[in-house]
Amino acid sequence: MSLLYPLGLLALAAWLVPLLIHLARRHQYAPLDFAALRWLRARIRPRQKIRFDEWPLLLVRLLLLAALALLLARPLLHDAAADTHPVTVVAPGLDGTALRGRDATGDWRWLAPGFPALADAVPASPSPLASLLRELDQTLPAGTPLTVYIPDPMPGLDGERPRLSRAVTWRPVPLAPAITRAATPPEVQVGAGIADAEQRVLAAIQRAWSNQPLSPARAAGTAPDDGQLGVWLAAGPLPTAWQAWVQRGGSVLVAPGAAGSGWTPALRDAQGAVVLEQRQEGSGRLLRFSAALSPTEPALRDPGFPRQLLAVIAAPAAPTLAPAATQAPLRGAAAPLPAPRELAPWLLALIVLLFALERVMATSPRRGAGA
Repeated sequence: MSLLYPLGLLALAAWLVPLLIHLARRHQYAPLDFAALRWLRARIRPRQKIRFDEWPLLLVRLLLLAALALLLARPLLHDAAADTHPVTVVAPGLDGTALRGRDATGDWRWLAPGFPALADAVPASPSPLASLLRELDQTLPAGTPLTVYIPDPMPGLDGERPRLSRAVTWRPVPLAPAITRAATPPEVQVGAGIADAEQRVLAAIQRAWSNQPLSPARAAGTAPDDGQLGVWLAAGPLPTAWQAWVQRGGSVLVAPGAAGSGWTPALRDAQGAVVLEQRQEGSGRLLRFSAALSPTEPALRDPGFPRQLLAVIAAPAAPTLAPAATQAPLRGAAAPLPAPRELAPWLLALIVLLFALERVMATSPRRGAGA
C-alpha cells in the first residue's frame, strides 16, 4: 500500500482534540465532610495519575479521526489481483457480430477511442489503429491475452510499426480497399492587381498542369476555393479572408521578398540555388519565389519547372494502407504498470460506521448528558 498525498497524515494532529476533551470532562467527585475524620492528622495528598474515563468512546473517536486522515492521504493498494480474462478487439469496418459468432468467449470490444463494447454502435469516424493498439496494450493487465481482428489491407497507420509488451493473436480479415481518385493538379486562382508578366507565367504553369486557361482574378474579400492554389502578389499583408483560408489549410503564393521569418527552402534549381521557399501558417502555408515571376527568369524557363512546382504544392500524402501481415505488432515495449486500487470507497464506508457508532455511544442514556 502507498499514499498518494502523504501530507494528509498531518491531520492526525487532531487526535489532541478528543484527548483534551476526555481529560477535561472527567467525573468530579465532591468532597464529603465526615466528623470522625476531623481529628486525624493530615497526610500528603497522593499524586493524581492521568486517567481517561470512557476509554471505549475515546478509542472510537480516535479511530474516526485516523480514518479521516488516511482518507486525505489517498491510500492505494498495489499488487491487487488483476482480471486477466481474454480480450478481443475488432477494427471498425469489420462485421463484429459475425466474428464473435466464431468464438463468443472473452471480452469483445471495438478498436476505437475508449474501446467500447462490441454491443455498442459501430464507431463511424476513422481511427488511428496503430496508436490505439499501443494504448490498449498499456491499459490491459500484463497477463491478459489479446486477439486483434484487423482489415487487410490495414488502415490507420502512423510512422512506426506497432510494438507491444505482449504476444498478440493477429487475425487479418481480407477486405477490398476503397477506390481512391488520383490527385489532380490544383487550379491557380490569382488575386487582384497582378501584372501582365506575372499573369503570363502563371497562365503557362496552369496550361502545363491541366491545359486549362487561368481563372479571372478574385477580389480581396473573396478567398480561393478549397483545392486551389491562391496567388497574391500585391505588396503588403494578405487580406483577412485570404489569411483565414490559409489558416484552414490553403496554400498561397506571395510576392518575392514577403516579410516574415521561418522560411525554409522548398525547391532548388540545378545549381542548388533556392527557387521557392515556404512557411507554415496554421494548417496551411505560404510560398514565395526568390525572384520575380518573369518569363525571362532562367529557373522559370526550365521545361521541368511546372512538374517540380507541382511536386512541392501537391506533395503525395503519407501511405495510409499496408498489408496487415507486415503490421503485426512486434514485442519489446515496456510492460504496463499494474493499476493500483483506490481504497477511498472503503474508507468512506468505515468513516460512516465509526461516526454512527460514536453517536450511539456518546448519546447513550447511561452516560447521562451527551459528551
